[in-house]
Amino acid sequence: MELLERRRALIEERLTEVVDGLEPETLNEEVRHVTLSGGKRVRPIVTLLACETVGGNAEDAVEFGVGVELVHNASLVVDDIIDRSELRRGTTSAWAEFGHGPAIITSDGLLGEAFDLFSADPRAMQVVAEAMVELGIGEATELSAKPENEEEYMTLARRKTGALFRAAAELGAIAADSDPFTVEALGEYAERVGVAFQIRDDVLDAVADSEELGKPTGHDAAMERPSVVQVTDLTPAEANARARSEADRAIDALERVDVADPEAKAYLLELAEFVVERER
Repeated sequence: MELLERRRALIEERLTEVVDGLEPETLNEEVRHVTLSGGKRVRPIVTLLACETVGGNAEDAVEFGVGVELVHNASLVVDDIIDRSELRRGTTSAWAEFGHGPAIITSDGLLGEAFDLFSADPRAMQVVAEAMVELGIGEATELSAKPENEEEYMTLARRKTGALFRAAAELGAIAADSDPFTVEALGEYAERVGVAFQIRDDVLDAVADSEELGKPTGHDAAMERPSVVQVTDLTPAEANARARSEADRAIDALERVDVADPEAKAYLLELAEFVVERER
């Protein structure tokens, strides 16, 4: 756990440096509110752990990890505007704190800083661009052509959540200069973890307490969003079983990777368990 905290500290340090360098002061304040108000940092930790698992150093992947976190935060800002959600990570969402216009500018600023971090490596740029396309399709689908069954829901989950998880792991593999087979295997692992994460997120929205979760619950039903419990006939327990199945398949993908750091791999395995058992 100490080593995991060291990785988290690397991410937080670089993330703070990026935010500190932002101008003007108003944008700095808004981005700081969004990025430094908490968060699990799951995606950037996946980037670092993926890199280490296949022989790289955590330090080599920090830039990409922070970039992924910035992209993720940018998407959350937009999500909260769409959902009219006033709470994020136990504090006010960007639009509720600053207004819609500044929140949109904040999202743009986050994306700009992220792509600056990816720009040194064409492979990284390609991976993130593909993830952004998938994320955009997923967000648009959620608003306009909502899924009507489990298969369509799973496609949406892969685009809306799995794609950025995939990018996070693939970026770690790229930072370690891995071969395409390894990049793909780690990408599949993370995509499936992301889908499991989304399913569990939907279940928590339906059954958890908002104070314990740190954000409003019941939003999916109120907004008629296509959560797994709204789109399918699955009970929360059955949905959790689907999440478990995705996590198991993620682990199978991870087993295809030639491992250089068993400890880093062990953390990735632990993450696959965590996403289906978490309570917030």
